[in-house]
Amino acid sequence: MKKIIILVFTIIVTTFSGDKTIVIDKDEAQNAYELLNQIRLNPEDFEDQFPFLRYSKVKKTELIWNDTLAKVAENKAYDMAKRNYYGHVDPSGYGINYYINKSGYKLNPSWLKNKRDNNFESIAANVDNGVSAISTFIIDKGVPSFGHRIHLLGLDEWNGSLKDIGIGFVRREKGSKYKTYVCVIIAKHDW
Repeated sequence: MKKIIILVFTIIVTTFSGDKTIVIDKDEAQNAYELLNQIRLNPEDFEDQFPFLRYSKVKKTELIWNDTLAKVAENKAYDMAKRNYYGHVDPSGYGINYYINKSGYKLNPSWLKNKRDNNFESIAANVDNGVSAISTFIIDKGVPSFGHRIHLLGLDEWNGSLKDIGIGFVRREKGSKYKTYVCVIIAKHDW
């Protein structure tokens, strides 16, 4: 029954999203979310896969799924697939802070000073599924700052203070450079 419902939902999403070659995969977004929370809450269980976790101070707090952030993340992943780009700043010059705030998830005005700002987003492309997306972010190969790892695992004070999460996972078999696009947003409201 679940597979039928998911199939119907996927058909509805692709029908109303405009481009039938782009599919939003909510199952893979959920798989990514569940794995990330498992790693954050029990990093010692993943030390064989990620040996650096032995020496990392992972923020052991559960990330809370936020539907608004998930929609923003889906839209960003969809936009990258549709407009065939890969980057934190879209071709119109806007970063994710702008889109998060525009969605109604209120951010501190100081985080909105530059339309290109990104304090909350990690992106990946050409990963097979949600699990491999999280692994790719955490390994962060070729990223000298390990920014994705720090972001997803809350390894510094700023990223450790972020609690809300939304993930977008999009597939596109043809028409863009990559076959999948992933956007992970971990943020916090400006209270």
